[in-house]
Amino acid sequence: MAQKTSLSRLKLTDFRNYAEAALPLDGRHVVLTGENGAGKTNLLEAVSFLSPGRGLRRAVLSDVTRVGAAGGFTIFADVDGMDGEVSIGTGIEPGEGESVTRKLRINGTPAKSTEELTDHLSVLWLTPAMDGLFTGASSDRRRFLDRLVLSLDPAHGRRASDFERAMRSRNKLLSEGRFDPSWLSAIEAQMAGLGIAMAAARQEMLGLLRTLSGNSGETPFPTPVLTLEGFMDGVMDRPSADLEEDYLDMLRNGRGRDAAAGRTLDGPHRSDLLVRHREKDMEAERCSTGEQKALLIGLVLAHARLTADMTGYAPILLLDEIAAHLDEGRRAALFDLVHGLGGQSFMTGTDQAMFSALADRAQFFTVAHGGISV
Repeated sequence: MAQKTSLSRLKLTDFRNYAEAALPLDGRHVVLTGENGAGKTNLLEAVSFLSPGRGLRRAVLSDVTRVGAAGGFTIFADVDGMDGEVSIGTGIEPGEGESVTRKLRINGTPAKSTEELTDHLSVLWLTPAMDGLFTGASSDRRRFLDRLVLSLDPAHGRRASDFERAMRSRNKLLSEGRFDPSWLSAIEAQMAGLGIAMAAARQEMLGLLRTLSGNSGETPFPTPVLTLEGFMDGVMDRPSADLEEDYLDMLRNGRGRDAAAGRTLDGPHRSDLLVRHREKDMEAERCSTGEQKALLIGLVLAHARLTADMTGYAPILLLDEIAAHLDEGRRAALFDLVHGLGGQSFMTGTDQAMFSALADRAQFFTVAHGGISV
């Protein structure tokens, strides 16, 4: 079994609706119950900031600071992580605007980037906002897949942002009619290297998930079948150098077309994650709402198992309103699966009775009006 990572303390200052809040934790799962709007999801969001990126809401940092607060916000956590016990502090400082990046301190020492968080823990989440993943925009599915990749390959996020930056530069040159061969060739060479690396990392993640799904045994949740289409379809098994050269040719030959379109029409930014319900042999977008939710739960749990297997450490799971649309039997099975991962999870709901199957495997807190009680 994978080793456990867990939080033993979470403290917030001027975060969302919390002027101050503290959660004393003992390593068990955490159940947060209360009325809608009480601030349960805000606590999950705070934990999500213990991973790289903008958290589970993808928030503008200036919007996270509590309304009426004089300064920024802070999140502090004591963590029993992959590199032992560690104290993590993050937030923004007073007077910083929308373009600011959050500060990070690990054991009181400033970190070079939030990617250092992946040395200590993995944080994965499932929220109601993700329920429309299979029927929504392809960009949402790409972002979801990239988040899966990022948990095992921290450099993936940097590759993706560098690719986007290079692509914007190319688009700008083309829109201005500046077809300078040497300048464009240099940008396109950068895009080719980064783009193929991104595509390969995504394909590797799908391959790992397929292997895990084939060996996972019986679960109450359907098995998702995952494929990518829209970029280098069916040829990703070729050497990367050949793929980079092919993508370079696409970019060179597509300059006129891309200039007319005002955007780059070929690349990993055009890929789409396709999901099928294996047992019903049906596209996820054609499944019922309940089946889509079950597919999504199955996918997130499979990724959590993969993360535990690959790193040797169980991730921290954030499961927002997870029990709302599951019957009693499936809820109990879900809790058993989550507990079987060997890590710590944070779950929210409006009714504490829905989590009764967890019994003494969890700590229970009530959230109301920016306050937390046992």
